[in-house]
Amino acid sequence: MPSLVLAHTRYQVIEQIRVPIGLLASGLFPAIAMLAFAVPFVGDDPVASTLSMGSMMLVGAMSAALMGLSISVAMDREQPFNPYLRTLPAGPFPHFAGRILTTTALMVVSTLPVILVAGLFTEADLAPARLAAIVGAALAGSLPFMLIGLFLGLVLPSKAAIAVSQILFFPFAIMGGLMLPPQVMPAFLNAISPYVPSRGGGELVWWAGTGAAPDTLALVVLAGWTVVAGAAAAWAYRRDEGRRFT
Repeated sequence: MPSLVLAHTRYQVIEQIRVPIGLLASGLFPAIAMLAFAVPFVGDDPVASTLSMGSMMLVGAMSAALMGLSISVAMDREQPFNPYLRTLPAGPFPHFAGRILTTTALMVVSTLPVILVAGLFTEADLAPARLAAIVGAALAGSLPFMLIGLFLGLVLPSKAAIAVSQILFFPFAIMGGLMLPPQVMPAFLNAISPYVPSRGGGELVWWAGTGAAPDTLALVVLAGWTVVAGAAAAWAYRRDEGRRFT
């Protein structure tokens, strides 16, 4: 079974490399945002630039998780090869696990342009242990977005998945305090912010980046979103299986 999972992962990674626009979007958008909005204003402040770097790394990971996974799963379901894979003796697990591993790898890769910008133009803390902690926090904070992406990919056609994932992504990024620090957000957004999953993810990367104590409410809400999104993704998978293969 592990060899099958690795084979599917290799196939899907090659597929992404051949059409790299999604990977470029996930990595370049947060890097450009940091270059435009963080470098001129907080580039000389080690703490603020580290916080900005963590926020933008999470934005890139969220993009790969939510938009990348929803679109790839929806497109998979529309390919004639997908029903055939479901009928093989190994079952759907190798292909599914390969998709998750591929998405995780893309999430990690999406953080690299942000790290490059931070290293060249800011005083952010780029110690290897610090970077590893921030990347791990970004992956953990993006888990509900992977599950939401799975849900969308399993219930929507690919064209709808593209639109819906984009519509969800930008409000999540803004309300979570990733594009603007929570301290400067309008009061009504600050009141909503702890209840969106991106704020919990932000608290994790900020804690990993600077050691600042995370907001407990935001972390509890992040866990709640993860449970609910996981249940929704499991329901969507059973629904898709029942409609297409029974």
